[in-house]
Amino acid sequence: MTIIRSKANPLIKKTKQLLQKKHRKDSYLIEGWHLFEEAQQSGAIFRHIFVSEEKSGLLIERPERVLVSEAVLKEISDAPTPQGIVAEVILTQVDLPDFKSGRYLVLEDVQDPGNLGTMIRTADAAGLDGVILSDRSADLYNPKTLRSMQGSHFHLPIFRSSLPPIFEQMKTAGLPILATTLSGSSVNYLNLENFEAFALVMGNEGQGISHETVKMADQLVHINMPGQAESLNVAVAAGIVIFSLL
Repeated sequence: MTIIRSKANPLIKKTKQLLQKKHRKDSYLIEGWHLFEEAQQSGAIFRHIFVSEEKSGLLIERPERVLVSEAVLKEISDAPTPQGIVAEVILTQVDLPDFKSGRYLVLEDVQDPGNLGTMIRTADAAGLDGVILSDRSADLYNPKTLRSMQGSHFHLPIFRSSLPPIFEQMKTAGLPILATTLSGSSVNYLNLENFEAFALVMGNEGQGISHETVKMADQLVHINMPGQAESLNVAVAAGIVIFSLL
């Protein structure tokens, strides 16, 4: 039974690079047994499955399994205390829908990986049909994003795109665009009409949604706040509005 014990091993050095966005061309890393099981159940394709030496009795039947020492596993892990498994997952392409129906969450320039992952997880919990990320939003495969999503990216399609052409497609298809912002023409989320299909836009943590998005929106939405806080966390706000629309 071969066990990789050197951090200088070529495969380990190449795998470690996947912790950085610039090196993720066609694969990314997931950590922990929960994410591995979610990936496995979704039919994800693995290039390598790195298992710690102490877990050597597990996944014996998987040809992708690579046994490594605890020190080597920590080298390719972002977690302070690795859980005994790191897997390299092959990226797959997903075609954009036609937007003639469905319920979508659109994230415009969301910068915090934790917020990004939490909102995708919320969209998954609410049974939405997909999430669209602007091309300036945080990295979907950042380890912090992956931890926040808890495997939700295996449950619903996620697209990254420049938003103007996406909004044009939605307009052409007749999909209502709702955008969260406080303005003279926005309505309290509690007073929204029922939408069987929609695209809900959540904006950047500091700037909110852009002026261009305001112009494209069919309905602007806000959350009344009777307290003294200046604003809500964007992920909290998304959860409130998403579940009010169900």
